[in-house]
Amino acid sequence: MLTATLGAFLKATPLDALEARILVMHALGLSRTQLITQSERLLTPGEITSVSALINRRIAGEPIAYIVGVREFYGLPFHVTPAVLIPRPETELLVELAIERLPQLGRVLDLGTGSGAIAVAIAHARPDAVVTALDVSPEALAVAQGNARHNGAEVEFLHSDWYGAVAGRRFNVIVSNPPYIVTGDVHLAQGDLRFEPIGALTDHADGLSAIRQLCALACDHLEPGGSIHIEHGYDQAEAVRGLLSRHGFANVQSWRDLAGIERVSGASVA
Repeated sequence: MLTATLGAFLKATPLDALEARILVMHALGLSRTQLITQSERLLTPGEITSVSALINRRIAGEPIAYIVGVREFYGLPFHVTPAVLIPRPETELLVELAIERLPQLGRVLDLGTGSGAIAVAIAHARPDAVVTALDVSPEALAVAQGNARHNGAEVEFLHSDWYGAVAGRRFNVIVSNPPYIVTGDVHLAQGDLRFEPIGALTDHADGLSAIRQLCALACDHLEPGGSIHIEHGYDQAEAVRGLLSRHGFANVQSWRDLAGIERVSGASVA
């Protein structure tokens, strides 16, 4: 296609209409309104080349979020790179549970923060809270720190393998979206997951090894009456509740996401 109007180019793309609009707006720096009002504008060859390059990346399977570099989460924009998982709507349940249970001036710990989406969303919604976020990946921490600055959220970020960097410290709420996909799961080779950091998706075992570590040491890092909330796979709720019960937690329960799936399990210190 040597030349075309903006509207004609959009109609000719093989992508879903919404994805095509997102990529065109990103490549050409257009707003939604400009996309409509400029539909008869003739694209230059350079513009067609730029947009086509992004469309080809999407056709090859690369996630939209990585192509445009941004994904919205809990009403906030988050920069994302292949160093971090793409924030997903179901994880907003963790944020809501933490905010509900967080006392005034309370302390929150986010384990395996990735892009910082959970920690930053909590800190943004509850500026009175003291929020600490850990990750073993320096690259992920750099992304998370940038997201905190961009969203005006105060978060303490520490390089750590799970609880290592917070020895002796206690919190009112612990949250985590750990790697929980079973090794060899066919979904790891499908869709967006093919492009996301494998170590943030799977524990390279039965999907519960990271969760076992979280549950085993959580009581050492929770204040009396404090709670822990862990995101997990669609079929892991019963197993996670069992782990929490075996480690002496009270009020063990699971919460369903908007799709009706038991997505988060948690409990409190007796």
